[in-house]
Amino acid sequence: MESSTLFTLCRAGYVILVILLGTWFIQQGMSGEYSMLFSLLWLVPLLLPLKGILTGKPYTYAWASFILCLYMLHALTLFYVTDTNFIFALIESLLIGALLIGFPFYARIRGRELGLGLKKKK
Repeated sequence: MESSTLFTLCRAGYVILVILLGTWFIQQGMSGEYSMLFSLLWLVPLLLPLKGILTGKPYTYAWASFILCLYMLHALTLFYVTDTNFIFALIESLLIGALLIGFPFYARIRGRELGLGLKKKK
């Protein structure tokens, strides 16, 4: 797979995830289930790598997977605990799972194209 195709897929998946979780947490804050401040704090880690992901920096794609692990934990917990939000938890976990596979592959492929990587000892 080419890096441009993988870049487009990963970027689109990330934007969909930001919109999905943004609406979810803001809706939770507005309904009074959580405070609005708590709901907005959930979005801060997700927005940290936004610029690097939209511009296609391989280093950002590499470390953004660690942030996605927090949201995967949220999705799996919601999947296990809830009866009413089952479909949302399923969509969230599948989307994050795809991003957890796609991000490192893009970082590796694009990093090789740019000649980035760890230098070997001589």
